Amino acid sequence: MSKQRATNKQRASDRLQKLVVRRRDPVLEDAIEQDRIAIHFQPQIEPATGRIVAVEALARWDGEPSASELFQRARRGGLKERLSRFAQRKALRMAGAWPAPLSDLRISINLLAEDLGRDGYDQWLLEEIALAGLAPDRVTVEITEDSLLADGRLIAERLGRLREAGIQIAVDDFGTGYANLAYLTSLPLDTLKIDRGLITDLAEEKRGRIVVRAMIDMARQLDLKVVVEGVETPEQLALIADWGCDLYQGFLGSGALAEQDLAELIQAAAA
Repeated sequence: MSKQRATNKQRASDRLQKLVVRRRDPVLEDAIEQDRIAIHFQPQIEPATGRIVAVEALARWDGEPSASELFQRARRGGLKERLSRFAQRKALRMAGAWPAPLSDLRISINLLAEDLGRDGYDQWLLEEIALAGLAPDRVTVEITEDSLLADGRLIAERLGRLREAGIQIAVDDFGTGYANLAYLTSLPLDTLKIDRGLITDLAEEKRGRIVVRAMIDMARQLDLKVVVEGVETPEQLALIADWGCDLYQGFLGSGALAEQDLAELIQAAAA
């Protein structure tokens, strides 16, 4: 194949890819418009006491089996940012209306790289928190390591404004991305969330134990909290508790719950 033919073929492929990415998804558009995207909440639990102190808000829809696949579909339909803001707003307003004992819980919401890159997003989020009737110090925003590959200075400024208002900042899926670890000292962070992929074989894998323990030790020295995701066995829980993990998420404690199920779990624990 000639170089010119190869170039033309690549251009055609690129155009086709753009058409695929931008194809409308009226079913998902309608689900967002008609408020058919649900928000479930996965507890974050103290290893030593079993006390639920926070929850992570996760979008759920019958049309896709998981939040990650839902957002992939939203990206293909050009709806990713719209879905993100819808889910954030809905989660905040649900949490703002919670009675005791749910009203003591912190809530974590997930931010996209596109959110942080949008002018005025930080002010929008602060206004949504106020409209929800939430104190900013009850809110944690979670960003992935991939989000940090963009303009580091800009991201630091916007996260800094959120943190100055009392919001806590967490890096999600820590240990799976390719961001320069210098961001641990250059960004205003409060928490590292260690990815579930590093926990799966923790009880059997010596190297895995060394890596996770080193991450927790490093976070401690940086005065950061640690949340471990994907905890599914008592053996995993015993190890991370011994190493000083602050909170854990995972099926050993609870999966993501609808609001009523969360309330019943909290009430049962209190009783």
